[in-house]
Amino acid sequence: MGEVILTMKGIDKSFPGVHALDHVDLEIRKGEVHALMGENGAGKSTLMKVLTGIYKKDSGTITYEGKEVEFHNTREAQDAGVVIVHQELNMLGHLTVAQNIFIGREFKKGIRIDDKKMNEEAKKLFDRMHIDIDPTETMCNLTVGKQQMCEIAKAISHKAKVIIFDEPSAALTEAEIEELFKIIRDLRAQDLGIVYISHRMDEIKVITDRVTVMRDGTYVGTLITKDSTKDDIINMMVGRVIYEDPKTKNMTPPGAPVVLKVDHLNAGKMVQDVSFELHKGEVLGFSGLMGAGRTETMRALFGADPIDSGDIYVNGQKVTIKSPQDAVKHGIGYLSEDRKRFGIVVQKTVAENTTMADLDEFANGPFINKKKENEVAQKYVESLATKTPGVDQLVVNLSGGNQQKVVIAKWLTRNCDILIFDEPTRGIDVGAKNEIYKLMNQLAAEGKAIIMVSSEMTEILRMSDRIVVMCEGKKTGELDISEATQENIMNMATREIE
Repeated sequence: MGEVILTMKGIDKSFPGVHALDHVDLEIRKGEVHALMGENGAGKSTLMKVLTGIYKKDSGTITYEGKEVEFHNTREAQDAGVVIVHQELNMLGHLTVAQNIFIGREFKKGIRIDDKKMNEEAKKLFDRMHIDIDPTETMCNLTVGKQQMCEIAKAISHKAKVIIFDEPSAALTEAEIEELFKIIRDLRAQDLGIVYISHRMDEIKVITDRVTVMRDGTYVGTLITKDSTKDDIINMMVGRVIYEDPKTKNMTPPGAPVVLKVDHLNAGKMVQDVSFELHKGEVLGFSGLMGAGRTETMRALFGADPIDSGDIYVNGQKVTIKSPQDAVKHGIGYLSEDRKRFGIVVQKTVAENTTMADLDEFANGPFINKKKENEVAQKYVESLATKTPGVDQLVVNLSGGNQQKVVIAKWLTRNCDILIFDEPTRGIDVGAKNEIYKLMNQLAAEGKAIIMVSSEMTEILRMSDRIVVMCEGKKTGELDISEATQENIMNMATREIE
C-alpha cells in the first residue's frame, strides 16, 4: 500500500429522525482495496454519498490528495477522479449500453453525437473486463447482473484515482465475480485507491487489504484483512456471533401435501420444459448460474411474463395465471430480485408499501383506514426488526436491506400461502440476513410453502429442504438437502441437458 490519498475525519450527517453518521473516520491509501463493512443502516452508503457530493455533510473534513475538499455533486467528484459504482442501478433503460456509459461525456463528430465511436470505446471497456455485452443493446433488455457490469464499466471509463464499489458483486455470477476481481487487482496495481462495500465475507478475505467497520452510523475500527478472522469482523459489525452452518436434514413435515405443481412449463428461451413440486412447509431452493432461467421461471409462474405452454396446479386444482393479480388471487406472493422496479414504491411510506398488496382489507369505503394500516405496518416493523424512524417514513430513505424487509412485510400482510423469494438477501448484511433466514424458517414452520432463488451457494445449502438446479433455461437436477454439496450442485448448474 502506498501513501494516503483520501482521509475523511469526524464526518457527521443527520436526516429527519435519523443520525446517519456520527463522527466517522476513514483513510484510503493508493494501491489498496479497503473494505467498508457494517449492517444495513450502519451508514456505509451514506458516508460514500457524502464523499461524492450526493449529500452535504453537517460537519467534519475530507482531505483528498493533500487538500481539503468538498464536492457539491457527483460530476465534481468524477472530474477530480473520485467515482462511485452504486448498489442500486442508475442506468437509463431506454438508452443503449454505450449511451449510458458515456452519458454527459458523449463523443461528437461536429455537432452530432458519434455513436460509432462510443460503441467502439464501450467495446474496449468490455474487452478489458472480459465480458460479452453488446454496446448497441438497449439497457432495459439486459439482466440485472449485466446492468451492474455496465455500471462498473462506466466507473472505469472515468480517469479515476479512487473508485468506490458499493455491493458490486450482488447480482453477479461466480465467473463474473472472478473477472471483477481481476479488474480490481489491475486497478490496485495502477495505484488506485479502492473502497469495496460488500456483505460477502469470503470476498472481503480474498480481495481486500484492510477493513473498516461501521455500526449504527459510528466508526468501530479498522483491521488488516490478512490478520483478521471472519468472526472478528462479524463481531465488530453486529456485536454478536452469527453461525452459518448448512442444513443437513429436510425439515418438511412427513406427508406434507403438494401445494404447487408446475408441469412442463415453457416461457420463451429461458424457461424450457420445467417441472417441479412444492410441499406445504417446505423451502425449495432454486440454484444455478446467472442466466440459468430461475428468475424467468418464477416470473412466468407469477404471471409477470407470458407462458407458452405447461400447467400449474395449486392445491391440486389446475389454475390459469395470466397476470400477477391471478397469482395473488391463488395465494402466490413474489419477492422480486429487483426490489426498486418490482417490489416497492420508494416515494410512498413504509405503511403504504406494507399494505399495497392487500388494499381491500384496509379500505373504508373510498378511503384507507390509516389507523389499521399503521398498526399492521408497525407489527411487521417490529417482527422484522426494520430500522426506520416510523411507519410514516418514505421507503426511499431506508437502507437497501430495510427496503427488502418492507417488501417481505407486504406479502406477509397479504397472507400468501406460497411465497417466492427471488434473491431475498441480495445486498443485505450478515445480521439482517440472519433475521430473514429466521423469518423464512418460521414461515415454513407455520405451513407456508417457500421457493427461494439464490445465487449464494451458502444460502442455498443453509436454507433449502430440497434444491432444484437449472442451466440455460432447463432443469438439470434435483437434490434433497441431505445429499447436496457445493460440488454436485455446481456440476448440475454447468450441465445443459440436450
